[in-house]
Amino acid sequence: MSREGTDVGLLAPGRAGSPAEEATGDTAFLQAMLDAEAALTRAQATAGLAPAEAAKAVTAAARADHFDVRDIALRARAGGNPVIPLVADLTAAVPAQAAPYVHRGATSQDIMDTAMMLIARRTLDLILTDLAHTETSLARLASEHRDTAMPGRTLTQHAVPTTFGLKAAGWRALVLDARDRVRAVRDALPAQLGGAAGTLAAFGAYGGSARAVETSAHVAKAFHAAGGQGELLVSAYAQQVELAVPVLPWHTLRTPVADLAAALAFTAGALGKAATDVLTLSRTELGELSEGAGGGSSAMPHKANPVRSTLIAAAARRAPGLAATLHASMAAEDERPAGAWHAEWESLRDLLRTVGGASHDAVELTGNLRVHPEPMRQHLTLTHGLIVSERLTAELTPLLGRARAKELLTSAARRTRDEGRPLADVLAEEPDLAGLDLTDLTDPARYTGSAGALTDRALERR
Repeated sequence: MSREGTDVGLLAPGRAGSPAEEATGDTAFLQAMLDAEAALTRAQATAGLAPAEAAKAVTAAARADHFDVRDIALRARAGGNPVIPLVADLTAAVPAQAAPYVHRGATSQDIMDTAMMLIARRTLDLILTDLAHTETSLARLASEHRDTAMPGRTLTQHAVPTTFGLKAAGWRALVLDARDRVRAVRDALPAQLGGAAGTLAAFGAYGGSARAVETSAHVAKAFHAAGGQGELLVSAYAQQVELAVPVLPWHTLRTPVADLAAALAFTAGALGKAATDVLTLSRTELGELSEGAGGGSSAMPHKANPVRSTLIAAAARRAPGLAATLHASMAAEDERPAGAWHAEWESLRDLLRTVGGASHDAVELTGNLRVHPEPMRQHLTLTHGLIVSERLTAELTPLLGRARAKELLTSAARRTRDEGRPLADVLAEEPDLAGLDLTDLTDPARYTGSAGALTDRALERR
């Protein structure tokens, strides 16, 4: 029996059971906040602002299984964020001599923002692994079906022939674009440390007080070179949490969150493009693609629904709204806003979960996708050769002149539709075209242009 009030993903099959769900859960976030607190004490010990024993004690106590996450959540209502009750609990959990060094000089946002960056980095690592698997599967599909002809469709209608290899290569290109954006954002995720209003004042005050720990000559020299204890502490803190060193405290300078939102929304859209194509091409009337393990229906036993594509498409529709909330939160007043920062927490976690679930589904979708070349070939003949009218225009214009070629092809196209005859047969009755190999000219599979070469070029990208 599930605990009352616990979110187990009942309404979120796209992320339920995915690695991203676990990486972004309440317990994971609690651990990230504890990691941020422990790193802060270790960084202060490195900078000579706290005893080494205190750093060890706080690190040993900073384990999520030592705390009641639900109790912290309920108590967070009083102060508006979970750091306040967490600091009280962590302080109580360490020896008395270490207690003064828990959270010393920091503000709640320092811990919340750093924890969110830790959660983001850990989740982005999972997403990047998924994107790598997806890219590999799409490369295989593009290579195997380099020359598999199929109808190209524009505005829902047949346009000119293309190949499934080129389509899969395009999906892969988007996945690689997403990978590059996610990787760049991951590597730039910064720690947050600024103190009450982003001035690092408290750290300087503690460093200059009688309670400051004796600083070694080496650390003192580093302090001077870095411009002060606060600046050196930020660098040490970032090193402890393995995040980038920020140029400034970014309490209301939300570039990291905005960049993260943009990369995640792009990734959802990139995966959504492939999923939407699969949904279209796997329709019963088309049957050009099918998922390797379709889902069932509660009422219709014959159905094998394209569930993975459906869930990815749902994520692609949801992600932009979540990203919009994060971008809207950039307009944040003062040195800490009332509401804008708070609006980010759930939105960013939901976005990480949504995209993490989609990337997880994409691995299964592309790894098991079934391609059906025969229906693709059959659909190329649905217009009885009219799908290559562009080619015929190009071929006949030098022979007949533009006006005559247009007149002849317009008439032939009308007869082809009205009589249901192959375009080649209709054109064969035209004396002006005697001697032309109309079978070759009207073969859709022979009019895929540079699709093969474009596919090859796309697959060179790593």
